[in-house]
Amino acid sequence: MTYQEKVKQHFLASGIIFTEAELASIDFADFGLNRLESEGLNLIVYENNDRYCAKEMVLLPGQTCPEHRHPPRNGEAGKRETFRCRKGKVYLYVEGEATDTIQSKIPTGQNAYYTVMHEIELNPGEQYTIEPNIKHWFQAGNEGAIISEFSSPSDDASDIFTNPNIQRVSK
Repeated sequence: MTYQEKVKQHFLASGIIFTEAELASIDFADFGLNRLESEGLNLIVYENNDRYCAKEMVLLPGQTCPEHRHPPRNGEAGKRETFRCRKGKVYLYVEGEATDTIQSKIPTGQNAYYTVMHEIELNPGEQYTIEPNIKHWFQAGNEGAIISEFSSPSDDASDIFTNPNIQRVSK
């Protein structure tokens, strides 16, 4: 099974109904790193306009969305987002007091680019809101994760990643 087929199967197994057009529009974000299975994100954007954004995200088992923040832009505060875990488990890391022992495994050789270690564990039905301009990263547990994101408008090009090699690129 190809990577794209695995991701599509996770979306289909979520219990959420998707149209064929939505499934055909899955964004496989590799951040320009070419190691999608360890550092990547797979998403379907329902709506992204000048007032709000709604999307579903799939992380395969152990897959990580790299550390980044959503800075102020165009006179606005920056993106504020709420993550709601729908299936699986997701470990979210934000600024704050570091957790003694985190559950996630930082991708090999990337320790310098993961600097915030305050761990929030999200299980199905649990959610957390990330305020604008707060560094964060997240990783799926052993079964992968389905996450709904509700936010102010999303502008991927303005995100600032801790790893300077990252570019928000779609494949």
